[in-house]
Amino acid sequence: MPNIFDRISNIMRANINDMLDSAEDPEAMLNQIIRDMNDALRQADSDIADQIAQQKMLEGDLDAAKRNQAAWESKAELAVSKGRDDLAREALVRQNDYAEQAAIYEKQLEAQKSAVAELKAKRDLLKSKYDQAQRNKENLVARARAAQAKSKMTKVTNQSNTADYASELDRMERKIREQEARAEAEEEVADSKTSVDDEFAKLGADKQVEDQLAALKAKMAK
Repeated sequence: MPNIFDRISNIMRANINDMLDSAEDPEAMLNQIIRDMNDALRQADSDIADQIAQQKMLEGDLDAAKRNQAAWESKAELAVSKGRDDLAREALVRQNDYAEQAAIYEKQLEAQKSAVAELKAKRDLLKSKYDQAQRNKENLVARARAAQAKSKMTKVTNQSNTADYASELDRMERKIREQEARAEAEEEVADSKTSVDDEFAKLGADKQVEDQLAALKAKMAK
C-alpha cells in the first residue's frame, strides 16, 4: 500500500503544464503521463480491493471475538447459578481474553478503514486528474507547443537585441571611408607625379626653343 500511495502522490504533485513546457515532444509526454495515470489507477483499484478484503477479515475476526466473549459470559453466569465458582472464574478469564482480542481487532479495523478511505480518496483525485487530462489533451498540447514557440522567439529576439549591429555598421562604414581615402590619396599622388613630369618636359621643350633661337640669332649676325 505505501508504494501505490507514493506513486499516486508523485503524480498528483506533478505540474503537467510545466512538464509539457519543458518536453521536446509535448504530445508524447502527455500520452506517457496519461498511461502512467492509467497504470496507477489500475494498481490503486487492485490495492483497494486487497485492503477491503483485509478489512472484511478483521470484521469477521472482531465478530468472532465478540461472540466468544458473549458465550463465555453466559457460561460464567451459568456456572455461578450452579454454584460452580471455579468454573465461573475460568469462564471469566476466557471472557476477558476475548474482550482483549475484540479491542485489538477494533483498533486494527479502525486503522484499516481509515487506510482504505485514504486510498479511495487519492484514487478518486487521480481519476479526476486523469479524466481532465483526457478531456484537455489537445488543448494542453497546443498550449505547450505555443509556449515552446514563444520561448524560442524570445531567445531569438534576445540574441538579436544583444548583437551590436550599430558597432558592426560603424566599423564597416569606417573601413569603406578608409578605402575611399586611400583611393583618393593614390589618385592625388598619381596626379602630382604626372604634374612634375609635365613641368620637366616643358622645361626641356623651352630649352630647345631657346637653343634654336640663339642659333638663329648667331646665323643672322654673320
